Amino acid sequence: MISVPRWLLLVLGAMFSTYHVVLGAYSLDIPNSPWPTVAALLLYSIATVLSLWPAQRLRMPDWLAAFDLAVCIVLPLLVTSQLDPEAENGYATWYVAAVGTLMTIAAARRQLTFAWIGVVALAVQSVVWAGPLSLGGLGVIGSIVWVAIAHMLTTALTNAARETRRYAQAEREAAAWQAAQDAHLFEGRMRLAQTNRIAAPMLRRIADRNGALTEAQRRECRMLEAAIRDEIRGRMLLTDVVRVEVQRARERGITVNLLDEGGIDDLDEAARDRVLSRLAEAVAGSNADRIIARTAAEGSPVAVTVVGLRDSGVESSGVDTDDLEVELWLEIPRAL
Repeated sequence: MISVPRWLLLVLGAMFSTYHVVLGAYSLDIPNSPWPTVAALLLYSIATVLSLWPAQRLRMPDWLAAFDLAVCIVLPLLVTSQLDPEAENGYATWYVAAVGTLMTIAAARRQLTFAWIGVVALAVQSVVWAGPLSLGGLGVIGSIVWVAIAHMLTTALTNAARETRRYAQAEREAAAWQAAQDAHLFEGRMRLAQTNRIAAPMLRRIADRNGALTEAQRRECRMLEAAIRDEIRGRMLLTDVVRVEVQRARERGITVNLLDEGGIDDLDEAARDRVLSRLAEAVAGSNADRIIARTAAEGSPVAVTVVGLRDSGVESSGVDTDDLEVELWLEIPRAL
């Protein structure tokens, strides 16, 4: 996040504030009575210390901004009550720059409304006390300019911080997208290499024989086709042990369908190995005619559901689930 350096704000604020206090103390002999000025110096010092006190949040609390505004309204009333507006008061009008400094600090700490109210109140008091020409002679315009500069800088820094966060978020999203694309590309290449490893020998044999295969070879082709389908649809459900047990189940005449819908992608390696080991055991121990293993939806306590179906023996002209009996029903939990 882009912001005003805290140490620079503290040093500059402390220097200017101390300078105003020194000027006010140096000119105590000018007012008719020094005590209102002493009270104004005390209030200003308290407000400055509170405003510059190191805090975790850059934005000034509302109660402190209200206190600073009250001090900025009271300060001119206390000091000018003992001054002659027609006389040359010199440094006795230190309060004008003091109010500008305090309101500039408030503006730098994101309290722009209070800052503008403070300098506007100073301008109104000065016009009432010494006339419109006093705005330039007393330095009120300079205090307004300082608050305006603080306002512009604060707004610019806030906008820059917002844009920085937006660009950082966009960069993270782009990096995540690129990582996902790389992962998909890597997985695709891996699946392609696996498919080529499985299918290439049989494809060469088919080409050598011009498609004239024996029944055993045709059965082997169907087994290879099912294995390739597993690589595409099974994804995270496949390990070497699962592949072996699925292959053995198909050799026993069992139809096996592995369906990975992304429900176990977030499991760590140890949990996934435990789940898939239990899946391999279930496939190895089943005597069903058809086995379906499917990952559960994300957020479910179940990782994989395994269903084994057996033909009831009733002849049917079509596939009807009513003619199938459940031989195996297993829900493998995500956690022990």
